[in-house]
Amino acid sequence: MLRILGRPASINVRKVLWLAHELGIPFTNEPWGDGDISRKLDDPAFATLNPNLMVPVIEDGGFVLWESNSILRYLAASRDRTDLYPVAPRERARVDQWIDWQSSDLNPAWKYSFLSLIRRSPGYDDPQALAANSARWNDFMRVLDKQLQTTQAFVSGDNFTLADIPVGLSVHRWFSVPIERPQLEAVSVYYETLSEREGFRLYGRNGTP
Repeated sequence: MLRILGRPASINVRKVLWLAHELGIPFTNEPWGDGDISRKLDDPAFATLNPNLMVPVIEDGGFVLWESNSILRYLAASRDRTDLYPVAPRERARVDQWIDWQSSDLNPAWKYSFLSLIRRSPGYDDPQALAANSARWNDFMRVLDKQLQTTQAFVSGDNFTLADIPVGLSVHRWFSVPIERPQLEAVSVYYETLSEREGFRLYGRNGTP
């Protein structure tokens, strides 16, 4: 039984939950993290698993791993799902490119908007900063839209892969946060295509931004 540690509202935890569903892996989800119902990350029991005190963490037959994208790659590779994570170097590199793009470019672009409009965090109440951040976020979504216009399917090509999990969750967040958004037709089609997958409906487009 795969253990997935992390509160299920976390976007990074939801990556792992979605993939576990796609793989058909029996799993338990332990809600470590912030919130009243969660177990606190400063618990020594959690620190022994991840000294960074961040989620998600998995325990798979005694093997402990943290960092959500590393977990995605491990789970797909360990279950021999080459359809999700190809073996051929160029095909794998294209999947990795979009996973890393989501993490290094798209993810930071929504920070101010998300903390301002969803979390209502103190210090994130400057209208000009919010407008600038929203514009930057939209710029990266235009990059994604152009890629989807090219593939006419999924983010790295014709088939659903690991890259669509972090990117798909990011698309859901973009549609969920109340910013001014441009009409991006390819992104909208992609969102509806992903919504045909049960895993995305359960852990992506499930009411949580």
